[in-house]
Amino acid sequence: MVHQKVFVIDFGGQYSQLIVRRVRELGVYSEMIAWTEAEAKLATCERPSAIILSGGPRSVLEGQAPSLPMECLKGIPTLGICYGMQLLAHSLGGQVEKADDREYGKRELNVTKPGSLVGGLTQAQVWMSHGDQVLQAPPGFDTIASTESCPVAAIENRAQNTYGVQFHPEVSHTPEGKTILRRFLFDRCGLHGDWTSESFIEDSIELIRQEVGDKRVLCAVSGGVDSSVMAALMSRALGDQVTCVFVNHGLLRKNEAEQVIEAFSSYFQPRLVVIDARNEFFAALKGVTDPEAKRKIIGAEFVRAFEAHADDLKGCDFLAQGTLYPDVIESGSATAAKIKTHHNVGGLPDWMRLRVIEPLRWLFKDEVRSVGKNLGLPEEMVEREPFPGPGLAVRILGEVTPERVAIVQDADWIFRSELRSRGLHRGIWQSYAALLDVKSVGVMGDERTYQQPIVLRAVQSEDAMTAQAVALPFPALEEIAHRIVNEVQGVNRVLYDLTSKPPATIEWE
Repeated sequence: MVHQKVFVIDFGGQYSQLIVRRVRELGVYSEMIAWTEAEAKLATCERPSAIILSGGPRSVLEGQAPSLPMECLKGIPTLGICYGMQLLAHSLGGQVEKADDREYGKRELNVTKPGSLVGGLTQAQVWMSHGDQVLQAPPGFDTIASTESCPVAAIENRAQNTYGVQFHPEVSHTPEGKTILRRFLFDRCGLHGDWTSESFIEDSIELIRQEVGDKRVLCAVSGGVDSSVMAALMSRALGDQVTCVFVNHGLLRKNEAEQVIEAFSSYFQPRLVVIDARNEFFAALKGVTDPEAKRKIIGAEFVRAFEAHADDLKGCDFLAQGTLYPDVIESGSATAAKIKTHHNVGGLPDWMRLRVIEPLRWLFKDEVRSVGKNLGLPEEMVEREPFPGPGLAVRILGEVTPERVAIVQDADWIFRSELRSRGLHRGIWQSYAALLDVKSVGVMGDERTYQQPIVLRAVQSEDAMTAQAVALPFPALEEIAHRIVNEVQGVNRVLYDLTSKPPATIEWE
C-alpha cells in the first residue's frame, strides 16, 4: 500500500525526531531526511504529500549555513519550524536578523489573523528556542502571530500553501502544538491519516518477503521488547524460514536467561536455538574499560556467535535485529552527533557475511509496543522494561568480570523486586542498578571497609529520547539501600541518580 508521506527535513534540530513522532501520532507516515540529502531525494523519488523544515542550531545568516533550494519545495505544502521558518523567510525575500537576546522558554502567542493556521487556539502558550528572528515576512506572506519579544512569530502564504512558526509545536510545552500540526496536515494539506500499526505490519510483511525471498533468516533475540516484536513480525512474514537464536552472553539480569527461553518456547512457533557464549564474551572483555570499546567488542562477539552457527541452521543468509530509531539516532547520522555506538548499529564489524535486516529500524518504542500488541504478543512481553543489547556491560563502569556482574545482578534484583512489591514500578520506563568503578570507605561490623558503590536509576520516558528521574519515596529508597548493603557482597554505599536526559543518558555508559 502506498501511504501519504511527510518528509521532515532535518537541519540538526534537537527536536527533529519528535516532529516525526508527532506526525505519526496523527496517523500520517513520516520520514526524517538530512538536509544534505533532501535535494537529491526530492528530485529522484516519489514526492511527499507535505514537507516540514526542522529547527537547527545554526544561523541562516552564517556563511555555509544549512540550506535548501526553494525550487525543491515548489508545489509541495511546507511548514517551517524555528530555523525552518527563518530559512523560508531569508530565502524568499524576508528579513532575518540576530535577536538582541536569545528567546528561550514559554511565551504567550498573540494571534493577529483569525482563521489562519494558528487562529482560534484555546491556549496561547508556546515554546521558543532561537537566537535569530524574522523582522519582516517575505513578499506574499502574512504575519499571523507575534509575541512580546518576537514581532513575527508565525507567517503564512495560503496561495503557495507555505507556513512558518518561530516556536516549536512538536514539544509538550506548546499545549496546542498538535492542533497546529493537525491543521497543517489535514486542513491545509488535505491528508487523511492512513498509517497505523496494522498497516505497518501489512507493509512490512510485503517488504520482508521481497527482500528475503526464499532465503533463511537468523533472528537475534534477547527477550526484550524490540527483538521479540521483530521475531514475531519476521515469523508472520516468513514462517519456517525463520530461526530464533538467543545468545547467553552472561550479561543478563538475574534469572533472565531462563525466563527468555521459557517465554520464547511458549509464544513462538519457530524453533529457538540457545548459544552459551559466556566464556567467549568474558574473555573478549577482559581488561577492557572504555565503554565504546565494550560495545564494539560485544557487537563483534554477537556476530561471531551467529555466524559460527549459521551453517548449522541450514545456511542462514540474513541476520534480523530489533534495531529502533533511537538506536540509529544515538549512533550518529548525517546531522546528529554520535552519543554512543549501539552494539547493533555502529558496533557491527565490517567482516560479517550475514546480511542485516531491520524491520523496526524507523519505529519508536511506543510504536513497537503497538505493533507487538497487534501481532498478538502477551502484555508481559510487550510491556517489558527496555534492556540494552550489551546487557549489564553498560551498567558496569570499568572492567566487566563475572564477579562484578554478579554484584549488579543481585543489587538490580533487590531494587526492582522492591519497586514491584510496593507498586512503584507502574509508570517507570526503566529501572536498574549500576556499579561504579571507584571505591569508598565504610564501616561494617566495627571494621573499616573499602568497597564499591551501587547507583540506582529509575526514569520516566515516552520514547527514550528524553527522560526524567522518578521521584521515589525516600523510605523505599532507604529500605532498598539497606538491603543492598547488607545482602550484596562488595557494596558499602548506595546512590540514587536524579539526572534527566538530557544532559545525561538513561544508561550510564
